[in-house]
Amino acid sequence: MKNLTMMLSVVVMLVSINAYAGAEFEKYDVDGNGVISESEAQNDSALAEQFKTLDANGDGELSKEEFSSFSG
Repeated sequence: MKNLTMMLSVVVMLVSINAYAGAEFEKYDVDGNGVISESEAQNDSALAEQFKTLDANGDGELSKEEFSSFSG
């Protein structure tokens, strides 16, 4: 029972983190196209500074997965 409680706590924590990250992503994705462009990233100096590092595939846009590594 203790292990089940611990596992459920971890799942709830991860869901909360993903919901927060999703809300933050939407804040930067100004045009709502599902990615953050380099020009959209310029609205936040920390994101602009980390943009090229976060853009793992080098396509000039941040997906939600790439954005999840942002530490702003």
